[in-house]
Amino acid sequence: MKPLLKILFLCTGNSCRSQMAEGWARHLKAGVLEAWSAGIETHGLNPYAVQVMAEASVDISRYRSKNVSEIMDIPFDYVITVCGHARENCPIFPGKAKVIHVGFDDPPTLARDAATEEEFLNIYRRVRDEIRQYVEGLPESLP
Repeated sequence: MKPLLKILFLCTGNSCRSQMAEGWARHLKAGVLEAWSAGIETHGLNPYAVQVMAEASVDISRYRSKNVSEIMDIPFDYVITVCGHARENCPIFPGKAKVIHVGFDDPPTLARDAATEEEFLNIYRRVRDEIRQYVEGLPESLP
């Protein structure tokens, strides 16, 4: 049996995008890869990310915001930065980890100007669905 690919989704605060990516990867690709998420900083788990993932039948409510320093000892195959700040501040990982960037919009930033709650949640849903589409293509889309 082929070993599972170890993938880290890295974001600024490990509150939203990286958490959604980990949730999708665990939900859709459990037999293919092992997924983690972390942040350059920790900002706590975003409740709206939890809500929109639950709408898609993916429970991330027990996840917690982790600093990347907590998991530096894991021999990742890939580190996928999902925001520009994480890309610019990504630490050097020991071993063979290949760092790639796949940016997604930041829902909290975009949702600040939403006029209604539905518009607010739709921003989170759009990014959730874009992340799902990306994760569905793993690992075949990896360089």
